[in-house]
Amino acid sequence: MGRPLTLPPAVYPSAYIPVDHYSAVHLAAQAARSVARRCGLQGALPDQAAVIASELGSNLAKHAVDGALYVQELPLGRGVEIIAADRGPGMPELRRCLADGYTTTETLGAGMGGVNRIATSFTVRTHEPGGTVACARLTSPEDAGAARRAVGAVCVPAQREEVSGDACAAAETGSGLTAIMVDGLGHGPEAAEAAQIALRTFARAPDQPLPGLLTTVHRALRRSRGAAVGLLRLHAGRAQYCGIGNVRCLTLTQRDIQHRLTGQPGVAGLEMPQPLTRDIPWEPHFTALLHTDGIDHRWAYSPDPFLVRLPAPLLATALVHGHRRSRDDATVLAANLHQRLS
Repeated sequence: MGRPLTLPPAVYPSAYIPVDHYSAVHLAAQAARSVARRCGLQGALPDQAAVIASELGSNLAKHAVDGALYVQELPLGRGVEIIAADRGPGMPELRRCLADGYTTTETLGAGMGGVNRIATSFTVRTHEPGGTVACARLTSPEDAGAARRAVGAVCVPAQREEVSGDACAAAETGSGLTAIMVDGLGHGPEAAEAAQIALRTFARAPDQPLPGLLTTVHRALRRSRGAAVGLLRLHAGRAQYCGIGNVRCLTLTQRDIQHRLTGQPGVAGLEMPQPLTRDIPWEPHFTALLHTDGIDHRWAYSPDPFLVRLPAPLLATALVHGHRRSRDDATVLAANLHQRLS
């Protein structure tokens, strides 16, 4: 098959910044500038990323309950993504708030309207009293198409850990979009090492048939502590899942969850049965989702209608923000090949 169309996967977890005080706004701006530079953005773009983070962070500090920013590289293409999530009270005048220059109080820039103007892509969803999720993506002009792809991922370490034993990546090839989700056993540096070995192995040939790709990852992990691994491939008109261990795969419509899958018993790198690929009935409007067991699986028993209607990048963030187990690494990847962000 052809050469992968994406860069090698990032090895960094998301920068997670709880906004419980105005000092967090400065931290968010620093994180956004740093991530923008790390992913190769040039000129004024890193400073623009800092302005976006400042504006979104200021909005959380003034108005939101349990607000946080998630700053990371795009899962596809080259750029930075800054997502704000909170638990309320929602934005009753969203259209007015998105007007350039409209602010309720003085800010460093021009409020959410300024974010809408600066960002390559800006998507917001809100409901009262449950809260708001806002995703701003910033790329160079030649990568603007990647900013509108409805593929999103968030990865946060367990509390008091600086590295994550979870990791994920996505690649576009001639065989479709392929995503990997890895959960290294336990957490901390050894789990993170296992997860990154799996990502590097995936990046070399993401277009292999899924059972062969999982076997290749399994062999690469033999000298590590091992990991749960899930592989998802989305084609035109169908989806496939191949996994080992407790990585969950779900498909959603805007009304409900359609399918729930987990991997075969075992641990990649230690003991694994012959991998099996499962075909998933697929419709163009479906969103596919992978998550580790750092996300409380009970969210899917009776999902919030607001949650399942979210575009893929906002869905990934809302699940981490609202349903993560803080004592474990938590990662979500969501994709919808037919959505386009604004």
